[in-house]
Amino acid sequence: EVQLVESGGGLVQPGGSLKLSCAASGFTFSGSTMSWIRQPPGKGLEWVSDISNFGFTANYVDSVKGRFTISRDNAKNTLYLQMDSLKPEDTAVYFCAPRGRISWRSFDSWGRGTQVTVSS
Repeated sequence: EVQLVESGGGLVQPGGSLKLSCAASGFTFSGSTMSWIRQPPGKGLEWVSDISNFGFTANYVDSVKGRFTISRDNAKNTLYLQMDSLKPEDTAVYFCAPRGRISWRSFDSWGRGTQVTVSS
């Protein structure tokens, strides 16, 4: 059974930083492309970033390029998202998924997510 536990969210002022973590189990983490997806309040899910199974390739939605950095530790089965220069429009619940940017919509075993609120 796929289990994903996201953590690290919180309330931060504009321009601040947060680092999210996603602890994964129930599948071969090192064999999976991983994504971060977010859901802003009152809106649908939005793909944010993905990283290849060994971390050699990463992709980002245009709105976070240069501000967010995705990484992973396959020894710990953990995915990360370093978020810098945060903006109010980054406010959302953040989820991780063992899918890439093309196929994430087919995933249906979501964790609880972690709330990120950017506000002064």
